[in-house]
Amino acid sequence: MNLSAIWIRRPVMTILVMVSILFFGIHSYRNLPVNNLPNVDFPTIQVSASLTGASPEIMASTVATPLEKEFTKIAGLQSMSSTNRTGSTTITLQFSLERNIDAAAQDVNTAISAARYLLPTDMPSPPSYTKTNPADQPIMYFVMTSRSMPMPDVQDLAEDFVSGALSTVDGVAEVKVMGAQKKAIRIQVDPRKLAARGVGLNEVADAIKQGNVSRPGGTLDGSFQSYTMESTGQLPDAKAYNRLVVASKNGIPLRIEDIGHAEDGIEYEKVRLWFLTKDQEYNAIVLAVSKQPGQNTVRIAEDMKAKIPQLQKMIPEAIEFILLYNQADYIRESIDDVQFTLVLTIILVVAVIFLFLGSLLPTLIPGLAVPLSLVATFAVMHLLGFSLNNLSLMALTLSVGFVVDDAVVMMENIVRRMEEGEDAMTASLRGSREIGFTILSMTLSLVVVFIPILFMGGIIGRLFREFAVSIGVAILVSGFISLTLTPMLCSRLLVHYRDGRRRRFQEWTERFFQRAAAFYGRTLWVPLNHPRTTLAVTVFILALSVLLFLWIPKGFVPSQDQDYFLVFTKASDRSSFDYMVEHQDQANRILQAHPDLRGLFSIAGSDAANSGFCIVTLKPGSERKESVAEIINELRPKLNSIPGLVAFPYNPPPIPIGGRHSTANWQYTLQSNSLEDLYRTALILEEKMATLPSLTDVDSDLNIQSPRIRIVIDRDKASSLGLTASQIQDGLYTSFGSRQVTTIYGASNEYNVILELEPAFREDPSVLSLVYIKSSNNKLVPLEAFASLEEKLVPLTVSHSGQLPSATISFNLKQGFSIDQAMADVRNVSREVLPQSVTAQFEGASEEFQKSFGSLGFLLFVTIFIIYVVLGILYESFIHPVTILSALPLAAFGALVSLLLFRLELDLYAFVGIIMLVGLVKKNGIMMVDFAVVAEKEEKLDARSAIHKACVVRFRPIMMTTMAALFGTLPIALGIGAGGDARMSMGVSVVGGLLFSQMLTLYVTPVFYIFFDRIGQWLKRGKGRTDETGTPLPPAGQNDADPA
Repeated sequence: MNLSAIWIRRPVMTILVMVSILFFGIHSYRNLPVNNLPNVDFPTIQVSASLTGASPEIMASTVATPLEKEFTKIAGLQSMSSTNRTGSTTITLQFSLERNIDAAAQDVNTAISAARYLLPTDMPSPPSYTKTNPADQPIMYFVMTSRSMPMPDVQDLAEDFVSGALSTVDGVAEVKVMGAQKKAIRIQVDPRKLAARGVGLNEVADAIKQGNVSRPGGTLDGSFQSYTMESTGQLPDAKAYNRLVVASKNGIPLRIEDIGHAEDGIEYEKVRLWFLTKDQEYNAIVLAVSKQPGQNTVRIAEDMKAKIPQLQKMIPEAIEFILLYNQADYIRESIDDVQFTLVLTIILVVAVIFLFLGSLLPTLIPGLAVPLSLVATFAVMHLLGFSLNNLSLMALTLSVGFVVDDAVVMMENIVRRMEEGEDAMTASLRGSREIGFTILSMTLSLVVVFIPILFMGGIIGRLFREFAVSIGVAILVSGFISLTLTPMLCSRLLVHYRDGRRRRFQEWTERFFQRAAAFYGRTLWVPLNHPRTTLAVTVFILALSVLLFLWIPKGFVPSQDQDYFLVFTKASDRSSFDYMVEHQDQANRILQAHPDLRGLFSIAGSDAANSGFCIVTLKPGSERKESVAEIINELRPKLNSIPGLVAFPYNPPPIPIGGRHSTANWQYTLQSNSLEDLYRTALILEEKMATLPSLTDVDSDLNIQSPRIRIVIDRDKASSLGLTASQIQDGLYTSFGSRQVTTIYGASNEYNVILELEPAFREDPSVLSLVYIKSSNNKLVPLEAFASLEEKLVPLTVSHSGQLPSATISFNLKQGFSIDQAMADVRNVSREVLPQSVTAQFEGASEEFQKSFGSLGFLLFVTIFIIYVVLGILYESFIHPVTILSALPLAAFGALVSLLLFRLELDLYAFVGIIMLVGLVKKNGIMMVDFAVVAEKEEKLDARSAIHKACVVRFRPIMMTTMAALFGTLPIALGIGAGGDARMSMGVSVVGGLLFSQMLTLYVTPVFYIFFDRIGQWLKRGKGRTDETGTPLPPAGQNDADPA
């Protein structure tokens, strides 16, 4: 059956089908979203709860634990971690990728309701939850700044108007205001003046509540008109609060200004922000823009930048917008580089074909397969909801070398028959029939290589799904085109090819390849005459490949230079906020001094008073000499030279994995029922890990040296003085807890009124002697009359993993070390340190690395097995598939050696490259075996002569397809452009594997063909060596004369 005949005889139908493919493909391309990587949704839910004034230990035991017990009953829950701080608990629930996030949210809500009877009754509000996705990082950061307007006013404008206006841009999920500059009125009182006038702080709080009210006044309904009423119950500003009467002594009103003062301030005083450029510093509010899943990052960024000038006209001129970071710039640069690589690849592949054929017209015919295959793939990508991203475009770039193969094989066979004397139509019909099964085998067996990738679990499966589908579709379409368009064009356009005058270059190329084929034919007799040596060398290379695979450094998803990095800073647990601000400012100056700095957003007090955080944006990669990794290595020692500050700069991964907050890329978590064992072991292990040569930026989430003043109440004395524990606790929190006592409601926002002691009375424990509590019998009682003070060191945070107390140690890798080396070092140290009461496991990216590489070996086996099954079905043989796959060890060896030579890790990209080699290398075997099988049947040749003839006849198409694939992958192997360093390992593994295997496959596969043919004969006819008629065969090398 000739699959191509109808397409050859009906050229109009063929052309119209191809034009339709072109039309729908181009239309789809214009509508594909453009992103950095494929969309990966992590179903994650964060639960938040608060209990005013409760210690981290109380929050962990009374709030986190009851909730965690209920959450463990939810189906699909993969991991659960919690962080408990003073007064707050955050629980992160991460579900399996297959879990529907909305259904999971309903289950979480049910679990919260079930736990409410076990939670403290004095919680201000029930626990709340939000659906999040750790992989959804903001795509843009804008800075709002002003030289004249107060920052609280700027934040008001950002929250009330700007964030809402920007959120209306199509595709935007959220615009988050980062600034902590929200306006508030702070009422600060002097405890000495309170005591002198006999007024308790609780009286002041009650007076403020009653003096600021916002309630409806009712209505008046007359015969002809009705009225609504309102009163001036709200106090609008600090000046009004200063005049507020809080008590009356001997008929004289006592006002706020008599015992302290009210001032216009901000709600969170323990946060400081900076925005710095190369030569300027601003007070700023930052707007973080996140996109909806699957939306076009580049389009959203363009629409957002177009929206800013419109907003600028609607807000005060004093406010300035500055673009701090735009992920679309990196994506655009990266995509442009990949598209350039794609075009360069097409040029190289077409040039290779021209070099082999020596004529322009036969080169253009298979060359048409490339654009048609690519645009058809765009149509399928659009139907499946894919995007143009680094992985899908890399798949199409790699496919260029493959999609042309089938057309080259088809056209070369037709041209060969024309050179033997047939006319164009006859050669096209007979040549397509002769080679059609080979092309079908090559196409199907190459496509099935990518099937196992589709069934990979976890994030890696999601990440490479678009890659596998894109390249698989391109290969299928190329097979279709090679069986339809290519033979039709050959029958019409090569009519005068045989009779045309040969150009000198064409004659030269033909003579060159004829001589090369003749040389190959002579040298091929050497391995055929020494099969045992050839087989032994192959087995030796297979053993070396296994050893190399076990020994080579392994990595995960390669990092990318995205023109920015993060810096986490931390002072000692005892450090004050003012101390942190001073040292964070020193770190800012070091970062600002770097010549490649574009912008710096810095926060002190981000998570705690002793912590800080920086977003450092850099010039585009094309404008700087150093990579992000080199800049980080340069800045790390400078930042850590600041006395009293520890800095953790790192390049964030392309896709964050795991919901736990960390100061580095990799995490190792310890768990134990015993807090004492856990804390002691974590500190020892952290110290040991910091000395390992493979690790840097070692840090833990343990903050157990935070000083705490414990007020020990003598309950008998307190009771005799008319005080309850509730009154004492309430008085202490009002004095030192920045208590929110009332709220001012504006037209579009609301502001808190905060009551506290003056700053001078909140500095050290000695001020506690000035604190008085109002008793039930209306007397002021000094705190020291019924309480004593104890100072102790306690945890600043308490963490859980699962339901057990935990400590997480995070780390980055030193340059030159791989993650598998680092993990092995950590395991070795853990064996020395960990007692039986403490368990440990890798989490986040390191855990995913373990899972991925634990299954990749099986994935490779499944790939080979599927190819074997497909080839076995196509050839109706158990033996021929093994012959075709015999060159795989050579390709794997070449790939691994190439990675070692270029000092690259065997990361996920490189491993996918090796899987691709499985499909590429077997194509040569198919062309040899397919021709040899036909020669045995139709020309009655023995296996040895048949495979020799097949190799010589197929030498030119084998070389053409291999060189096309090699040069098609070469631009990726060079690692050119933005993100090229991440793609490099895949290209190097494919190029190295092809080069090495090509040199040996031409000689190894024929030997395996003969070897397995003899096994087949032995299985059919017994142990004696016989030919098809039962005649004994002479020893190898004596059954026919060498043509040489």
